[in-house]
Amino acid sequence: MTTPTPPALLIAGHGTRDDAGAEAFRDFVRELGRRHPELPVAGGFIELSPPPLGDAVTELVERGARRFAAVPLMLVSAGHAKGDIPAALAREKERHPGISYTYGRPLGPHPALLRVLERRLDEALQGTGGDRSEVTVLLVGRGSTDPDANAEVFKASRLLWEGRGYAGVETAFVSLAAPDVPSGLDRCVRLGARRIVVLPYFLFTGILPDRVRRQTEDWAAAHPDVEVRSADVIGPEPELLDLVMERYEEAAGGMVRMNCDSCVYRIALPGFEDKVGLPQQPHFHPDDDGHHHGHGHGHHHGGHSHEHAH
Repeated sequence: MTTPTPPALLIAGHGTRDDAGAEAFRDFVRELGRRHPELPVAGGFIELSPPPLGDAVTELVERGARRFAAVPLMLVSAGHAKGDIPAALAREKERHPGISYTYGRPLGPHPALLRVLERRLDEALQGTGGDRSEVTVLLVGRGSTDPDANAEVFKASRLLWEGRGYAGVETAFVSLAAPDVPSGLDRCVRLGARRIVVLPYFLFTGILPDRVRRQTEDWAAAHPDVEVRSADVIGPEPELLDLVMERYEEAAGGMVRMNCDSCVYRIALPGFEDKVGLPQQPHFHPDDDGHHHGHGHGHHHGGHSHEHAH
């Protein structure tokens, strides 16, 4: 009896205008391929960076793949993970008749990533003396118009605080959601913090993590009585490589368990009632083959049928 060929691994990224951040993603995909020579592995972006996700699908099809397990290389399930990637995959099924796919869940908050975040905090505090009970952490996420995605960042903060002995772990966002970084730092001080580490909740370097660091430095310069340090992003750690494979195996085995309890497209949340039941809409980008639509507000970010994402 022959063993079925495992599905190919397709990695989907946000995209960034930062060349170093985009190259970090591409390096990560190449490393996954080196670690797993038994699998066809490719990755692409939803926006802003080459290669587009469609090119990654084409590459895998040209290598003989007909089944895929797609994993979003994203920490939270916001518009890209809930809507844009499933819509893009549905479009690729039309472009490549005969292919099929399953869709994995985002990466965080996962205990392995919390361990990496803890390591980043230790690195930022190295040589400062004192103990964790004197340190307040400000975890800074990307920020989204999706309240469920923002709540996931708060969940990561709480899980990071549990059992690790920090004075506290607060939450802020660098775009689209409140509190912003300066407001988050102000809150830490009002709660009594005198030693703060700002921890970016990002996988790789990029424009937004750089903005977090600049805003932190600007705030610290205006508050010389408070010790403020900046930690590094998660980066291509072994834990991240292993976690992507865990998500791949879930998707390949049909074991994906997504939480719809607070999904803005399924549940009427205050202030977002108009989003319930929005149809799935592809999110086109200029670098996607054959399409030249702008990245305007006319597309529903994340309007999704739940057939693919959940």
